[in-house]
Amino acid sequence: MINKVKVLDCTLRDGGYINNWQFGEKNIRAIIENLVLAGVDIIETGFIRECDYCKDLSVFQNVDQIKDMISPKASKILYAAMIEQHNYNPELISQHDEKSVDIIRVTFHRNEWKQTQNTVRELMNKGYKVCVQPVGTVSYEDKDLLTLIEDVNKLKPYAFYLVDTLGVMYQYDMRKLFYLVDDNLSQDICLGFHSHNNLQMSFANAQELIRLNNKRTIIVDSACYGMGRGVGNLVTELFIDYANKNIEQKYEVTPVLKIVDKYLMPIYAEHRWGYDLPYFISATVKCHPNYAAYLIKKETLEIEKIEKILNLIPENERNEYNPELIEQLYIRIQGCEINDEESYRELIRKIGDRDVLILGLGASIIKYEKNINNIIKKQNVFVIALNFIPINIKVDAVFVSNEKRITNMKISKSNFVIATSNLIEKIQAGLFFNYTSLLGEGDALDNAGAMVIRVLRKLDVKKVYMAGFDGYDVDASSCYALDEIKKMLDYDTVNKKNREISKQLKMALKGMEYELLTPTKYKINCI
Repeated sequence: MINKVKVLDCTLRDGGYINNWQFGEKNIRAIIENLVLAGVDIIETGFIRECDYCKDLSVFQNVDQIKDMISPKASKILYAAMIEQHNYNPELISQHDEKSVDIIRVTFHRNEWKQTQNTVRELMNKGYKVCVQPVGTVSYEDKDLLTLIEDVNKLKPYAFYLVDTLGVMYQYDMRKLFYLVDDNLSQDICLGFHSHNNLQMSFANAQELIRLNNKRTIIVDSACYGMGRGVGNLVTELFIDYANKNIEQKYEVTPVLKIVDKYLMPIYAEHRWGYDLPYFISATVKCHPNYAAYLIKKETLEIEKIEKILNLIPENERNEYNPELIEQLYIRIQGCEINDEESYRELIRKIGDRDVLILGLGASIIKYEKNINNIIKKQNVFVIALNFIPINIKVDAVFVSNEKRITNMKISKSNFVIATSNLIEKIQAGLFFNYTSLLGEGDALDNAGAMVIRVLRKLDVKKVYMAGFDGYDVDASSCYALDEIKKMLDYDTVNKKNREISKQLKMALKGMEYELLTPTKYKINCI
């Protein structure tokens, strides 16, 4: 097993999905220098793409721009970069001259294989070691994979990769794939393994691959602290420590720990990665993780319904994310068309000619509770709470659109319920309104506040007061009036939620008189 395992660190390339590759020039150099000190066999410097070049990004226009970043090259280490077949431009790759990268990794989709073969030949003719990396190798049928391997054997690249794009492999999957590939791939071609850690199996699968191998060189991809999109990748420091103890004592762990502590922890503080429920669910259904992420970020569905929607995704649409498809499926499942004319008539009878106060879940309703109650008493407003039942503020109705909140709400017969039609089987009594008719446009199209405002607009309510529309914050303790729904959010998610919900509220309120009773992070000024 000695000398048959090589570690390729892909922090600067795959990790770049976390921070848009904005490591900073000094940090890129420092990460590379420390990976050299660690003795990592192959250092991936980043992507080569047609783009505007910036030294602070680990994305390069051509191989020549990488020379300066890796100079002076360490003699016993190989340097790599990746190109995507759909972004490949042969003019970006000059003849190999020993001063830039030694390896070019080519990633491609099934329908790009014909073009990719030409790319591989061109790159090999220019003197590069080439890694052939099919997206989602795990999803190939045996016969298709064997056909691909047959073509690869004719090309004779440096390496052929098993790529677990969706992070769905268990050890028995690894064994099956390994024997299929190992028995048919030419012995002089390295076998690479790139995994995503959706099921927390990357480390175990890498160990299994090493255990099974006895005749060819294996390349195992990893990233410092597992840095990578979503759940991330195999962790470099874990794997090289394992390799030192079980294969050969050749790596230094401390320089990798320095990379993590000094250069990655500041990124992790703002843009987290690691085990996450959407990525686990997507792996169990064997679909692109963005599908599950989309549904979970809605924060409106029980897990059973999320799984139901994911299982409706056609097999041929699962490997690549299709945002229009998942939105259509979401709306379809939530829809449940009904005739809601009588509900509108009954609600206007309840409200009469009063103004309406909409009560959100923001923590500000606790701080401003006295002021809110004074407005209710003084203005004689009709009070509607959104997806919760307040403790110290009396409400006239509860608007429910979120099935996840129903369990904690403890709705009783004394509560007058207004609900969207997607919950008609969950709530025994109330006024139901067509879910689809209340939708906006965009990521937060079914925001509860915007939905109830659309109901009130149709009733010609003259004015709405709004309280508890605080908006989101990375400090979860400051977001909600109820402890049971508090959770941590990263900086990017907070900004996106505030931006998208602002759009929904602004569209819903356009032309309507409103007054904010509590502070908000939403930008909804539309008068």
